[in-house]
Amino acid sequence: MTPQQYCQDKAASSGSSFYTSFRFLPADRRDAITALYAFCREVDDVVDECHDEGVARAKLAWWRGEVAKLYHGQPEHPVMQALKPHVTALDLPQNLLEEIVDGMQMDLDFARYERFQDLLLYCHRVAGVVGQLAAQIFGYQDRQTLKYAHELGIAFQLTNIIRDVGEDVRRGRIYLPVEELQRFNVPASDLSSYRETPAFAALMSFQIERAREYYRRAWELLPAVDRKSQRPGLLMAAIYRATLEEIQLDGPAKVLNQRLSLTPVRKLWLAWRTWVLGYRA
Repeated sequence: MTPQQYCQDKAASSGSSFYTSFRFLPADRRDAITALYAFCREVDDVVDECHDEGVARAKLAWWRGEVAKLYHGQPEHPVMQALKPHVTALDLPQNLLEEIVDGMQMDLDFARYERFQDLLLYCHRVAGVVGQLAAQIFGYQDRQTLKYAHELGIAFQLTNIIRDVGEDVRRGRIYLPVEELQRFNVPASDLSSYRETPAFAALMSFQIERAREYYRRAWELLPAVDRKSQRPGLLMAAIYRATLEEIQLDGPAKVLNQRLSLTPVRKLWLAWRTWVLGYRA
């Protein structure tokens, strides 16, 4: 199996909306974004699948070494070997890949976040910088596009947090800020007992509206000159926004006990419609 095939299999097996959008890219950029996505999946899996914290920390340290080798040597892992040809060709910054690993380590360091500002650092590392790297791969003319991509990455992560509340609680993590739980009178015990209360529904509606604002902000930041090159990100935005709206329509409190996901057919339809007709926040 070649390194690129390894990355393709990793991306395809995830069932993610990201992989749906990759199909519309030219081959070289598709290979680059697939390798980046596979890297993100690998380091995320370290935290999600490794139950020994010491082992997880050691594995993340090994991945930091792989990032260093990517830029200053020969990496060992097939994901990094697949990414290596694109690092120079697409000018992908080393510090952003390192920040992704730092973000994954935050899942080992923190199970709760006191304020939204604290959570925002996590979102920046695990999603905002991924957005910037993706924008670099897709290509841009105006540097403001990197700001758009960062805000869009935050929007994606906030959507993930909303969608995965119940799943995260089962893993012992609550990403909803403590001060916001208190503001809406939702004790952590309601989450751990999966109680779909009116107070929790109000809290989640608040979270959904904030995520919507990040989508709007991202769209406003995207320069017209780069809308065509950034269409893969806009495809993902259409899918993620649709997921967010379905959660609101279905009843936002239900995220405690179910994980809403769009069907592959609907994802492809949204992707096609956005590619042909464009995206609006």
